[in-house]
Amino acid sequence: MARDAREVLARLAEDRVDHRFKGLPPDADGLTVGELAAQRRNLFTGGFATPVLALSAERLEHNLRLMEAYAARHGLAFAPHGKTSMAPQLFHRQIEHGAWGITLAVPHQVRVARAFGVRRVFLANELVDAAALRWISAELDADPDFRLVCYADSVRGVELMDTALKGASRPLDVVVELAAGEGARTGARTEAGCAAVADAVAAAETLRLVGVAGYEGEVPQADPGRVRAWLRRLVSLAVEFDKAGRFAAADEIVVSAGGSAWFDTVAEVFAEVPELSLPVLKLLRSGAYVSHDDGHYRKLTPFNRVPEEGALEPAFRLWTQVVSRPSPGQAFVNAGKRDAAYDLHLPFAQVVRPQGGGPERPATGISVTALSDQHAWLRTAPEAELEVGDWLGLGLSHPCTSFDKWPLIPVAEADGTVVDYIRTFF
Repeated sequence: MARDAREVLARLAEDRVDHRFKGLPPDADGLTVGELAAQRRNLFTGGFATPVLALSAERLEHNLRLMEAYAARHGLAFAPHGKTSMAPQLFHRQIEHGAWGITLAVPHQVRVARAFGVRRVFLANELVDAAALRWISAELDADPDFRLVCYADSVRGVELMDTALKGASRPLDVVVELAAGEGARTGARTEAGCAAVADAVAAAETLRLVGVAGYEGEVPQADPGRVRAWLRRLVSLAVEFDKAGRFAAADEIVVSAGGSAWFDTVAEVFAEVPELSLPVLKLLRSGAYVSHDDGHYRKLTPFNRVPEEGALEPAFRLWTQVVSRPSPGQAFVNAGKRDAAYDLHLPFAQVVRPQGGGPERPATGISVTALSDQHAWLRTAPEAELEVGDWLGLGLSHPCTSFDKWPLIPVAEADGTVVDYIRTFF
């Protein structure tokens, strides 16, 4: 990590703890985040107020190391998608664990990354906002070490980029986005359409064509065969563009794909990329791995298909407290839609910590059936042991809608010792 990045990250520890940060100990108000971290309080006995989201220190480190090793083993560069966490501290931990840079989606996210010293950004969107383009151009002019690569999927988009960037001293690097099929999200739908976009980029003085990209997670009715076929189309597009001399202005050829559900197939097909006229940057963009989850990605992760390569570990747990037990078959805890991801699955009841002390136990016979704004509805079977005041630990699904609800997240070791706090910027 560059010295200036370390300095700006260190300033996060100087922020004062107050009402902005839910779940933190009320008696910590006025302390800096760094001072609170130095106290190494216990998540369960140190005054933290429920609900409180925590990240496992050990599992976070495990996931960072696992994906670093995976990318290296398969000869892939790695630009994990930062929209998952929007946490500059995690961006830099990912970079320290071998990431080429950080993938982002919109200009605000790029501004956050730049404010914290990220020097390589892959913007997985066509960027046509004139104000944002002018700001990015100024960043490129001011910092020769800064590189940004963005999508283009239409001739019109290329024209808007070129108009906004007139007078720029450095060209903006562009990859042509190939759509994953009809009905998919963004991207040119056909190879002919991609070629038209590529030619428009080549004709624009302010842009430089450097590769091709897309997102295999949008392949209709995705299965290994369909994903593999689309990825081979993407590779073939890069080969044809190279034969046609479309990468003449580039220093390397970028071929990029990879969400968090099919990166094994990406690795397989990218291993087939032939030798081209320039070095090839095979860029994987999976982002959800950093925290993983207990639902969506736990089910879809490629490590289920290739267990010999390791396994990601869910690092999130949302700690809640039982506030009502109106009947033997029902209970309520004090966390709801404001606190827990719910766009893909409801939270999962995992463990109970008795209010009066005693060992943590499995949440046997307890399930979450619904969420209100500030309550989770629980169904409790006859064998469920649950009392008002007990703490209930919930697993979450879909990290992209978990991080965004918590501006400051404790990082806790297995015994509950809080060793750090992760700041998010959504």
